[in-house]
Amino acid sequence: MFDRLESVVQKFQKLEEELGNPDLLSNQKEYQQVAKERSNLAPIVERYSHYKKLKEQVQENQALFEREEDPEMRELIRDEIAGLKGQLDAAENELKLMLAPKDPNDDRNVILEIRAGTGGEEAALFVADLFRMYSRYAEMRRWKVEILDSNPTGIGGFKEIIASVNGKGAFSRLKFERGVHRVQRIPVTESQGRIHTSAVTIAVLPEAEEVDVFIDPNDLRVDVFRSSGPGGQSVNTTDSAVRITHVPTGLVVICQDEKSQHKNKAKALKVLRARLLDSMQREQEAKIAQDRKNQVGTGDRSERIRTYNFPQNRVSDHRINLTLYKLDVILTGMLDELIDPLNNYFQAEALKGAA
Repeated sequence: MFDRLESVVQKFQKLEEELGNPDLLSNQKEYQQVAKERSNLAPIVERYSHYKKLKEQVQENQALFEREEDPEMRELIRDEIAGLKGQLDAAENELKLMLAPKDPNDDRNVILEIRAGTGGEEAALFVADLFRMYSRYAEMRRWKVEILDSNPTGIGGFKEIIASVNGKGAFSRLKFERGVHRVQRIPVTESQGRIHTSAVTIAVLPEAEEVDVFIDPNDLRVDVFRSSGPGGQSVNTTDSAVRITHVPTGLVVICQDEKSQHKNKAKALKVLRARLLDSMQREQEAKIAQDRKNQVGTGDRSERIRTYNFPQNRVSDHRINLTLYKLDVILTGMLDELIDPLNNYFQAEALKGAA
């Protein structure tokens, strides 16, 4: 690990020298790339410098302890050494995390897709509940949420809702939310007071830029039609809704939330790019590790990752055996108590893989 850290320091110093080169300033694109790379390495270099200072302090105190003859002073020095060693261990663990392989998608925006599964109208209502939960979480983090497409039902639910979530670190915080979310509660349509179990599927896709995924216009079939609302009634008098089919893969995206055909097409292409990028990355992952689907938290859509039990006010994440009896709080958007332990768990798994 320390050889890698020394390499990082050398790379950092080299980048700083490049930034001082007047020739680089004339090429703004290259300058920004170098500046970004330097910025990414700076926290590691700073933390490593702190680690080395702590190590020096430990060595100095140990030398002082060996020379000191007064018992009381030796005890004070011993206590200080113990405290410094605790800080040293914490700094080393932090450096290990900082060197762990990073998901290249972590800084991307997100395409969030929530769909009703088993459970009919109750599942559709829970789609609305989850979308509100994620929207409130996004608001707390100052992210922007924009609905790209939705298929509402008659009593306030959604068969599906697709939205973009734009903000720093959106994918890094939401990527472990993908999978099957199960809800246990008494539906509003239940007259006997029985608890029903329903399911909702969530997909979290990193938003793709045009440079990430090339889409040949000749591979697209674009159909336009009139938007429809709950029950199938038309809600628009013009053919503004857009259906785009990517012929080579068979992927179909429909957007009808906007009154403008042009805006709906732009949104549909955004979703299509994200799905194509996700498909490409999943293919690549499958080739690298065919047993990946057996690992905890792969995000496979067939997994039941979490259960929301309303009678017990309980939410349980089955991947890390975490149970919280504060479902009412979680649904207001206070998701960090679920997301932080998940991120910590998968960071630790990444460290094992890198060891």
